[in-house]
Amino acid sequence: MKLGVNIDHIATVRQARQTCEPDPVRAAVLAELGGADSITVHLREDRRHIQDRDVRLLRETLQIPLNLEMAVTAEMIAIACELRPQQACLVPERRQELTTEGGLKVDGDNALLGQAIAQLSAHGTQVSLFIDPDETAIRHAHALGAGTVELHTGSWANAWLQALRDPGSAQRHACNQERLRLEQAAAICAQLGLRLHIGHGITYRNVRELLHLNGLQELNIGHSIIAHAVMVGLQQAVQDMKALLHAGPCSPI
Repeated sequence: MKLGVNIDHIATVRQARQTCEPDPVRAAVLAELGGADSITVHLREDRRHIQDRDVRLLRETLQIPLNLEMAVTAEMIAIACELRPQQACLVPERRQELTTEGGLKVDGDNALLGQAIAQLSAHGTQVSLFIDPDETAIRHAHALGAGTVELHTGSWANAWLQALRDPGSAQRHACNQERLRLEQAAAICAQLGLRLHIGHGITYRNVRELLHLNGLQELNIGHSIIAHAVMVGLQQAVQDMKALLHAGPCSPI
C-alpha cells in the first residue's frame, strides 16, 4: 500500500505572505524521509499555491515519484509533457472552489481527455483520472486509455464525519451506502485491470476503513497530514500515517 503525500498546503502558507517559506521542496524531502512513496502537487491555473518553479525543482530533486495533479488544458498538458513527471492525475478545476469538489465528468465522447492521456503517456507519464466512484465513469476512463483511476472519496468522508458526530441510523446508513459505492467501484476497476488509487477527505481517523478496497494500491492524502505536521513535524506525521497503512483494515464506525 503506497502513500502519496500532497504538499499543496505548504505552498498555501508561503503564498499567504508572498515570501519564500515554508519551502515545498524542503517539505517534500521531509515527507520522503518519513516514508512517503510519492509527492503530489496540484499546479492550478490560478497558481494559488504551488508555482511552476516548485514543480520544476521537485522534478529535479525528488528521489521518489512526482504526481502532478492538473486540469485538462493545453497549458498544463504542455508543462507536463516538458517536465515528464512519473505520474499525472487529471482533475476537474473550478476557480471559485476551496478544494477539488468532485470527480472529472468522463463520458464516451471526450476527445480532449483522450488526447491528453495519449500525449502524457507518450512522454512516459503514468496517467490517472480523478473520478467519482461511478461505474459509467470508470468504464469510460478505461475506454479512453487511462491505466489508473483515483476514486474521489470526499462524499464518503463527509458521510463518515456526519455518522461520527451523530451516530443515528440515517447517518450510519448514508455512510454505509457511500462505502458500498467505493467497494463496487473498486471491484469494477479490478475487473477492467485498472490500477486503483483513492483520495480526498481521508484522515488518520478514517483511513483504515478503506484499506480493504479490492486492488487498492495507493492513497493520496494532503490536508490531514499537513494539519498533523503542524503539531508533530512533517516527517513524523508521514510516519504516523504509514503506520496506519501497515496496521491494515479495521471495522467501520
